[in-house]
Amino acid sequence: MESNKKRFRVLSIIFKVLTTFTLLCLLLSYIAPYFHPNTITILPFFGICYPIFAIATLSLLVFWAILRSKWAVFCLFILLIGGKLHFRTFAFHLINLETNPANSLSILSYNVRLFGIYEENSYTIRNNIFKYLRSESPDVACFQEYYRQDKPTKFETFDSLTNALSMIDYHERTAHKKKGRQNFGVAIFSKYPMIAKGDVIFDSQSGSDFNYCIFADIVKNKDTFRIYNVHLQSIKLSNYIEEGTDKENSSRKELVLNIVRKLKLAFQKRAEQSRRIIVHMNTSPYPAIVCGDFNDTPMSYTYNQFDRLLVDAFRNSSWGIGRTYNGRLPAGRIDYIFHSPNLSSTGFKIQKEIYSDHLAISCKINKL
Repeated sequence: MESNKKRFRVLSIIFKVLTTFTLLCLLLSYIAPYFHPNTITILPFFGICYPIFAIATLSLLVFWAILRSKWAVFCLFILLIGGKLHFRTFAFHLINLETNPANSLSILSYNVRLFGIYEENSYTIRNNIFKYLRSESPDVACFQEYYRQDKPTKFETFDSLTNALSMIDYHERTAHKKKGRQNFGVAIFSKYPMIAKGDVIFDSQSGSDFNYCIFADIVKNKDTFRIYNVHLQSIKLSNYIEEGTDKENSSRKELVLNIVRKLKLAFQKRAEQSRRIIVHMNTSPYPAIVCGDFNDTPMSYTYNQFDRLLVDAFRNSSWGIGRTYNGRLPAGRIDYIFHSPNLSSTGFKIQKEIYSDHLAISCKINKL
């Protein structure tokens, strides 16, 4: 009997230490969005792990509640402190008001992963993407990891996109590779005229990731919108892990340290890139729509910079848990459509078909 009591006390201490650690981590994830990655460099890592800490805290809440322990109150209190932050991951708009198609602008954002050019079934992937886009038929389509090959080419993309989507205008920013006459970057295609086009220049454009931001002022009827298409700093972490496991001379410790360094640098670069986009957006004479692959979660500093000024269309007009990344790592929602507060959004959708490591997102935008 005495040994059982001793064992119970040991388990109780272990669970209390575990609970204390989990609650502390959850608190740190709450404050991660409000501090620049250069300020406290470890905080962004807690932000990334927020879902883990939140689920662990809920589990511990149930555990302590069953035992009728005061620790259940501590868990509940820390969860309540999070307040609205918890709703960055979820959306609860079950009913969307109908919009007048004549007055709304349908917009789609899609990281197409180079249309699958380097995959074995590249033509099938490319054609499936075209088929999906044709069925969606957006007014404006923004592509990240866009690919175009100079003519003549067997792997044609530009003309097919223009024809499939009935687009009359476009704007792109690409890096040109002489070998193969290839172009990699971002692009905006529009069914309506662009009266102005431009780029937001980052300090350092990432060579292999083609991280850019472009914008276009698009006129539909009497309304003008400024559309930003962004692809913020990425690090190809899943590829890096896969390659790292093949290196016989690389220890696990070295691999983990290199991943941490890459993540740290990416957090800092995305923070600076977002600052530049927001500074540029604040000079816009038109309502702004900012969409693309942000490569960061809703509990990040990057997301917070846009969320404090703009409206997240997913949270404004959708429901459920948003997941836009379909790669090896459980990154969740890292693709977004934000818009100015004087615009409204309805009918937010996340693509069901899987043709890339990202899922397309779309919605309709109206002026209030």
